[in-house]
Amino acid sequence: MKNLILTIAALLGFIAAPAFAESKGKEITLTGTAQCAKCNLKEAIECQTVLTVEKNGKKTNYYLAANDVSKAFHDEVCKGAKPATVTATCKKEGDKLVLTASKAEVTK
Repeated sequence: MKNLILTIAALLGFIAAPAFAESKGKEITLTGTAQCAKCNLKEAIECQTVLTVEKNGKKTNYYLAANDVSKAFHDEVCKGAKPATVTATCKKEGDKLVLTASKAEVTK
């Protein structure tokens, strides 16, 4: 029984934070779909850029923290989702994964 509990705990930890565990304060580069949390996803009161990354059939939303890079990038994705690549550090704030972007660009 103890081994079963440890195995389940290990699997849940692996599934819950795929990119968060990778970053640990280091810059990572993620590619996905950038869109507005307010205008596209209808889940926020104010505009905020969200990068949705799909890995192994599971979608994960990363919310871009407000800084000069994310503010300049947001105009490109506010009214429509676009493929994008973001280089950033990642941290967990509550139940959200937050990226502090150093570079963000629409990809083709």
